[in-house]
Amino acid sequence: MQIPVTSSDRVFVLTGAGISAESGLPTFRAEDGLWAGHRVEDVCTPEAWSRNPALVWNFYSRRRAAAQDAQPNPAHFALAELEAQLGDRFFLCTQNVDDLHERAGSMRLLHMHGELARSRCERECGQSPVEDCTIYASLDEVGHCVCGGRLRPHIVFFGETPLEMDRIQQEIAKATLMLVVGTSGSVYPAANFVHWARRTGARTVYLGPEPPLNASAFTHIVEGKAGEMLPRLFQLS
Repeated sequence: MQIPVTSSDRVFVLTGAGISAESGLPTFRAEDGLWAGHRVEDVCTPEAWSRNPALVWNFYSRRRAAAQDAQPNPAHFALAELEAQLGDRFFLCTQNVDDLHERAGSMRLLHMHGELARSRCERECGQSPVEDCTIYASLDEVGHCVCGGRLRPHIVFFGETPLEMDRIQQEIAKATLMLVVGTSGSVYPAANFVHWARRTGARTVYLGPEPPLNASAFTHIVEGKAGEMLPRLFQLS
């Protein structure tokens, strides 16, 4: 199957853990409650940070190391190429916190769940997140904000509000075609994006190894690996 993209189309892409999994990065599996061998409640909630910041930093330091070792796959490069052809008519929103999209060449993108390679103040004091790729061996190595608060991973923990939701809604409202890649349709608010796009009349396409939980909201379901299917999915005119 090929999806036509015309000169008047505006494309909104949402990517999830599945596209990074094809580069070897582990995904959160809701059915067993584990994420890379840890209970989510122990490493990715505000309560976990308050209770044991050392464990949280240990977990995210190891995730940083894994992400740095991973390489973009053909799906990442296909999206970067699509952006190069569409320019301002393309927007990429990712649920992933790795930088594989950037390393493949994507520029018009937003990380709604934060970024592994940044840290921010635990006090939410208003200081901007800082670039931080350090693999910390202990909590003692973690720096502090100018206000005195300890730096925490720039990650949206479960129970926190995703980043830049206003901008995401604005981009969806402008889109005539939405592509969702490698996400199960179980995590909100991202699972609602397809419904928002349908309300404005956009075509909606899902690509993944199996249909998502919100499959009924898509006008097209393409089953397969993103790295195999994406490079030949679109037909530009």
